[in-house]
Amino acid sequence: MNRYAIDKVEGLVTDVAVAAGVPRDDAALLADSLVDADLHGTSTHGVSRLNIYVRRIQAGLIDPAAELLVEKRRPAVLVVDANHGLGQVQAAKTLDLLTSLAGEYGIASATIRNSQHFGALSYYCNRAAEQDMVLLAMTNCEPAMSPAGGCEAFFGTNPIASSFPTGKGFPLKVDLATSLVARGNVIAANKAGKPIPEGWALDVDGNPTTDAAAALEGTVLTMAGHKGSALAAMVELFSGVLSGAAVASQVGSMYKHMDRKQNVGHFFSLVDVAAFLDPAELRARVDRMIDGMKACRRRPGVDEILVPGEPESRKAEDNRRHGIPIGEATLEELKTLCQEFNLGFTLVPCCD
Repeated sequence: MNRYAIDKVEGLVTDVAVAAGVPRDDAALLADSLVDADLHGTSTHGVSRLNIYVRRIQAGLIDPAAELLVEKRRPAVLVVDANHGLGQVQAAKTLDLLTSLAGEYGIASATIRNSQHFGALSYYCNRAAEQDMVLLAMTNCEPAMSPAGGCEAFFGTNPIASSFPTGKGFPLKVDLATSLVARGNVIAANKAGKPIPEGWALDVDGNPTTDAAAALEGTVLTMAGHKGSALAAMVELFSGVLSGAAVASQVGSMYKHMDRKQNVGHFFSLVDVAAFLDPAELRARVDRMIDGMKACRRRPGVDEILVPGEPESRKAEDNRRHGIPIGEATLEELKTLCQEFNLGFTLVPCCD
């Protein structure tokens, strides 16, 4: 897989989004979020998603210039309607509003409805951590996972995430789907024509499958059995039910439902660290916790204990030096988009 310069990829993604009708500032934010996912090794939520966003804009299912509407507010609570705008753009704008409120009240929360798939939750959590704030983020997703004992897609993979600031050069970040694996991994395998490992998914009849296409028609499995199913239900309650968005099986599919909007829901709760503890003291305490984790006696064959967020930080450091990898299928989609919008395809492989 060839690698490409980060600034060149961001520039091309921005230009394509602008050509699709996205205001330039919003297009730059979208590009930043997608490239950030690739940078940290989460390519399933990166530039590979641009094509489907543009196709949904063209189908009238995403409003590329939607206004963010705050429908209700209390001093530290926002009820937000994303107006079917780009998920990344509307979520980042909501986070900006919460940042001001959390700075005043110590904690602030928001629900968001009428949104879309909005990429990696850690993108927003890490942005908060850079400002000495802690964001707890959740979102529901298009149906992909059955409740425990079922074999019909009902819940999305319903991720939950949070990042804490540290003095280690990276945030201590937890960002996990409530499925055994993120559905994006199955989508990527299907796009590449590759099988998936045993134990990831069931087909429509409830049988284990290694066929990515069959898995997409069936259901991925929950993490930790019934516990993952319960956690998925909790995320659905906060993100879908509480927000007024679509709930579980009613969420539109980004790929299958090109005739209706997604109406995804999100839940954000933002904590200003300074309301509880001096930020420097918090970072020092988290650092001591990290040091303690890494000092634990290791299992046989383990050279180093890595803490949540550390592998992604190392991946990002490597990708900053060498460029981000982009697969052939995504490159072909980018070339097609450039042709459609009469844009020059400017990406060339790079190395140092």
